[in-house]
Amino acid sequence: MNRRDFGIALGALPLLSSIVGAVSPAEAAEVAKPKIGMLIYPGMILQDLVGPQTVFSILQADVRLVWKDKSPVATDVGIALPATDTFDTCPAELDVLFVPGGLGGSIACMKDEDVIGFLASRGPRARYVTSVCTGSLVLAAAGLLRGYQATSHWYVRDLLPLMGATLRAERVVEDRNRLTAGGVTSGIDFGLTLAARLSNEDTAKRIQLLIEYDPKPPFDAGSPESAGPALTREILQRRAPLIEAARKEAEMAKERLGI
Repeated sequence: MNRRDFGIALGALPLLSSIVGAVSPAEAAEVAKPKIGMLIYPGMILQDLVGPQTVFSILQADVRLVWKDKSPVATDVGIALPATDTFDTCPAELDVLFVPGGLGGSIACMKDEDVIGFLASRGPRARYVTSVCTGSLVLAAAGLLRGYQATSHWYVRDLLPLMGATLRAERVVEDRNRLTAGGVTSGIDFGLTLAARLSNEDTAKRIQLLIEYDPKPPFDAGSPESAGPALTREILQRRAPLIEAARKEAEMAKERLGI
């Protein structure tokens, strides 16, 4: 699939949902479209965004992709995404504030005053404050996970307590109006969990069936526990410089937040 076809496929999701009835006309009439602000940034992992975005689009939510400007933002797979809103034009009141992951890009966001300021301004007013993968590090650096249980990608989730969060090593963690998910593929689990909160469980189940989310991975190596110490150690060694950089930014955020 080329970039043009990818864009067309994403744009067709709301139409597809109306055809198959993931959300009935009666349900759509009863509930206003949830307003979802999804941060995008250079170096983000596209799958972190597209997994939940697919669920939200089928839910017929009002999805806004937000960045500093509307220039295309490069993602990990080379597909660039333009923002639909800037930090200035993004609605002040959001049903969902969302941050995807991508460790290098997340580290840059943790020390970006514009990003932190945007999240700090929208987070306290949002109905839900959410993330996938290392996006939770950015939320934590903005002070939005202080006093909340949260998770992140397995190789940096231990940094969350430095910034005031309580770590729970689970695939999706829900604590009051904070929903955080682990690495990359957990974004679909997160999206369906949040869809049930924004609508209802039956609607979330219909979306799950529509996208045929019935994972049966070919290997049992999706977590450090199942992959074993040798493979886990290899990943940690390869990512060591970025993990150390993330730790330094977490320590700086801790000092900035007065923790």
